[in-house]
Amino acid sequence: MDIPPLAGKIAVLSLGALPLSFALNYVSLLSYPLGVVLMSSLILGLLSLAIYSLSRSDIYYDPLYAVFAVFAFTSVVDLLIALQEDGYMAGFMAFYTKEGEPYLRTAHGVFICYWDGIVHYLLYLAMTGAIRKRKSYRNLGLYWLGSFIMSILVFLPGNILGKYSSEIRPTFFLTVPFVLVPCWAGLRVFSQTQVPTCCTPNTVEEAQRKGLLRRPVDLALIIYLIFAAFFTLFRGLVVLDCPMDACFVYIYQYEPYLRDPVSYPKVQMLVNMFYVLPFYGLAIYALIFPGCSWLPDWALVFAGAIGQAQFSHMGASMHLRTPFTYRVPEDAWTSFFLCNLLYALGPHLLAFRCLWRPAFFLRPPPGPPANHEKQH
Repeated sequence: MDIPPLAGKIAVLSLGALPLSFALNYVSLLSYPLGVVLMSSLILGLLSLAIYSLSRSDIYYDPLYAVFAVFAFTSVVDLLIALQEDGYMAGFMAFYTKEGEPYLRTAHGVFICYWDGIVHYLLYLAMTGAIRKRKSYRNLGLYWLGSFIMSILVFLPGNILGKYSSEIRPTFFLTVPFVLVPCWAGLRVFSQTQVPTCCTPNTVEEAQRKGLLRRPVDLALIIYLIFAAFFTLFRGLVVLDCPMDACFVYIYQYEPYLRDPVSYPKVQMLVNMFYVLPFYGLAIYALIFPGCSWLPDWALVFAGAIGQAQFSHMGASMHLRTPFTYRVPEDAWTSFFLCNLLYALGPHLLAFRCLWRPAFFLRPPPGPPANHEKQH
């Protein structure tokens, strides 16, 4: 997979969030929730107009250019929020976390801001750079789509169901576009033409004739997916207060963060159980039976989703903003990190395997036409 060049114009424009957020921190109007939402809407509107005037041809070529450019700006804002909440800087976004979205001050909120400000930001620069060069960014777009949707699926319900539900302000409704835009963006990314592979029909036929025992990488991935599926189901049962002794021991001695009343970890485990678990079962099927051409795309989507989820979950489990009673005990650090790191790494290895040698997942070539004797 070729990595497209980063978009320098968007990088410069997005870095304008630094002086802007510093200046806004001293505007008295922003000490009120309604003032925050009005100012945020005004800034996003002016930013959209600026992007349109500067990059009209790129937006005509692909409207997602404007979406990624605006999101790049918000990613820088999120990074500033995370750095300020961890004490690395001051005087930038205090007004927003106080009167706009106070739940961003939670451990989970801080780590989704880190992920958005680093990983998503680099993806936005890469995808806008690809659009400017008229290159494909389909694989990067699928990874971003999974990551972004997972963040929304956990963060928004967690805000409503958790202990911060009484802290919801008018700015919460600014997240409505963040729910609708990925749906539209996902349809556009999936509709893009796939990058053609260099696999010949003979290569495809040969790869699909091999049994599972002759494909040790696929066999190892299947074994991993089986264990990951059981782990996903187990943690889902844990947050559902399963009375088994194993669940009781796990939630108190290994991952007490699952009991945190902020509700993000509980929602995360339920999302994993209802969405990731079925995917693992389908992925096992696709690794056994050839011709499942849908797996490479969905492997990228779920790699992004699990990567974002595990980064936020692991970080929040250890963060100082998480109450001490809900943090991972020191004697469980090794097992906690090993299990969760492997859980995050596996989907990325699956996606890499699908991109590395895709012949097994391509549709089987049509058979030769039947030979008929000529009738005289």
